[in-house]
Amino acid sequence: MVALDCGANIGVHTIEWANLMTGWGEVIAFEAQEKIFYALAGNIILNNCLNASAKHLALGSSNGKITIPEPDYLKPASFGSFELKKRANNEFIGQAIDYTHANKEIDLITLDSLNLVRVDLLKIDVEGMEEEVLNGALKLISTHKPIIFIEIIKSNKQNLISLLDSFDYKYIHLGMNILAINQDDDCIDKITFSNGSISIKRA
Repeated sequence: MVALDCGANIGVHTIEWANLMTGWGEVIAFEAQEKIFYALAGNIILNNCLNASAKHLALGSSNGKITIPEPDYLKPASFGSFELKKRANNEFIGQAIDYTHANKEIDLITLDSLNLVRVDLLKIDVEGMEEEVLNGALKLISTHKPIIFIEIIKSNKQNLISLLDSFDYKYIHLGMNILAINQDDDCIDKITFSNGSISIKRA
């Protein structure tokens, strides 16, 4: 099994999944903030998660570069809520971010450009760039039909749902996220979607 942790932060999901899948699966984790990436990579090694790898990259709908500002990591802030791009209503993370002086250039890639041979789980939490990441993964989604867990609070929810509908996904809202499972997934028959919750049929 292969899980993609897009917007991995310091690796909370990455570490849990890698530990769970020891011997039978792997995790590829993506984090755009350089200092947070270092923490992610360190946590992977400190937890002996040799089936996990970390990539210092931003994900989007095209390949190239993106220039972002850097928070002051010596001051308290919710760095996991930091948004790479200026929006009309950027979340206040505990300190002001000056997007007019963005000077940190990093690689921007699409998930499709990785040409992965297998993807089973796709988690996307990229602070407002979720739609761009999905649009950069259309081939991946069409080919591998992964289970998708995506944050929706900073993106156009209807656009995300329309894209999932176009690939025949069933989905349910789970707080600030959507859990989506493709109609062709064998596990779909074991899951009941109803009244804002899911239930799993056990053998």
